[in-house]
Amino acid sequence: MERAGDADVAAAAALLAEPARAKVLMALADGRALPASLLATEAGVSAQTVSSHLRKLLDGGLLTVETSGRHRYYRLAGPEVAAAVEAVARIARPQPIRSLRQSTRAAALREARTCYDHVAGRLGVALLEALVRREALLRTDGGSGAERRPDDPLAQQLPHGPYELGPAAPEIFGELGIDLSAGGSSRRLLRFCVDWSEQRHHLAGRLGAALATALFDRAWIARRPHHRAIDLTSAGRAGLTELKLLA
Repeated sequence: MERAGDADVAAAAALLAEPARAKVLMALADGRALPASLLATEAGVSAQTVSSHLRKLLDGGLLTVETSGRHRYYRLAGPEVAAAVEAVARIARPQPIRSLRQSTRAAALREARTCYDHVAGRLGVALLEALVRREALLRTDGGSGAERRPDDPLAQQLPHGPYELGPAAPEIFGELGIDLSAGGSSRRLLRFCVDWSEQRHHLAGRLGAALATALFDRAWIARRPHHRAIDLTSAGRAGLTELKLLA
């Protein structure tokens, strides 16, 4: 059996380093599966060119592909790929804004977006702050709200976040239709990310995914077409305010 050596960081970094491939990965960072035609539009390249990039990303283990009828849909190979993209976004210099469309798009991503299958941006951080305030979650390290700890790595998922379920968790998550006792997944219930745009924590893991699903199902948040930014709807603002999860 061939022995495994050190991780080939250079090969993975090379896949991220090409601008069109980076745009493809960013477009898929919300966990959805998208067709090559849409990814070509996102990357600003031809169908033939995006096909070449998709093959490289598949061969490099960053994407998987699903076939439905005559169509093929591509998605990130897992949340660890999304975490890597978020981490690179944190250390990367912002691209110069050359149009109002670019400016609006960047602002929308910082306001609210999906980070693989959970809510990130200002909205994601605000939700975590509210869950701590309402004692659905408790800080276990003496910290305050969603503040990042000094030694937390930037813009990535934390293996051990400083939170646990609080006494109000069953009531508050129950009001959103989330059953904390539901099993069926080996995925850890509580995980947290350092949000790349806010530099504070947001909720990830199985509970973060369940929260995002509940908000989508109630039409309290809505996806933007061909965009990983999401919008808080008027119904969502009213509902979250009523539940005291939004100031």
